[in-house]
Amino acid sequence: MRVVITGATGFIGSNLARVFLEQGVHVYALVRPDSLHLDALPVHERLHTVACDLAHVLECVPQVEQADGFFHMAWGGVNREEIDSPEVQARNVAGSLDCVEAAGRLGCRVFMDAGSRVEYGAVDGIMEEEAPCRPINEYGKAKWEFYQKAAPLCSRMGLHYYHLRFFSVYGCGDHPWSIISTLVRDLRQDKKVSLSACRHMWNFMYIEDAVQAVYELYRQALNEEPGSKKDNLRSPISAIVNIASQDTRPLRSFVEEIHEIVGFKGTLEYGTFVQAKEGALSIRPDITRLKRLTGGRWQERYTFRQGIEETIEKEEA
Repeated sequence: MRVVITGATGFIGSNLARVFLEQGVHVYALVRPDSLHLDALPVHERLHTVACDLAHVLECVPQVEQADGFFHMAWGGVNREEIDSPEVQARNVAGSLDCVEAAGRLGCRVFMDAGSRVEYGAVDGIMEEEAPCRPINEYGKAKWEFYQKAAPLCSRMGLHYYHLRFFSVYGCGDHPWSIISTLVRDLRQDKKVSLSACRHMWNFMYIEDAVQAVYELYRQALNEEPGSKKDNLRSPISAIVNIASQDTRPLRSFVEEIHEIVGFKGTLEYGTFVQAKEGALSIRPDITRLKRLTGGRWQERYTFRQGIEETIEKEEA
């Protein structure tokens, strides 16, 4: 079996590559020619790196030749300077649509991409996949635009398509500016951490649980053959899937738990952090669809405490 992963040097992409390699799969990692993060890739005989940026993904098809699944985890312009740039996000959409085309040319059966919780926008209540999307920033708008264009394209090409809406995934190797990375690092160094009031609802998911969920979705999708039943032709699967944990509670509760785990080092300064323009939005993901589409094979293995403790252990190793 062979799969293609874009964004393979990123936090989610590199861990997803590791899981597939552990399962005996050949992984073709599409990485930018000028990437400074190749050390994030697992070292393995079944890992094949292909120098290719998002703007030239179709040119890389001959190097891969054939694949069973395509996992599009790459997306530029997620920093504060470019997240609201219409030009940058438009390039992301165009390159991502080329990835769908590449998946078709490679003979893939499954296409998955990394969506985001920000597609929902300011939702008051449970975030179900079919809820109306009202994204606030250009990044969220672009992710939503891509899904709307990719879904019919995948259907025409006979590809099973999962648009994976990741919520707050954390673990060793995450962005250093994420709230979990900041808390774990700065509190252990006995520093002050500037925070919002942290009274809104939140959801965190450990990276191991997240990539296992994606792997199980893929395994189940391979069991669904479009048009394989005689006299009962079936369309390919096309679904948005929330990738989140079952642990939703006030953000302050998570913060206080980290503070306890690190031995109450450092100082938590609530109400001193200036919010982004979307403000302190609560997130309450519904993961009923994730459980159903994995056929009961995926089960959350890590509590928040276990995930934080393992993150610290790996960072100290």
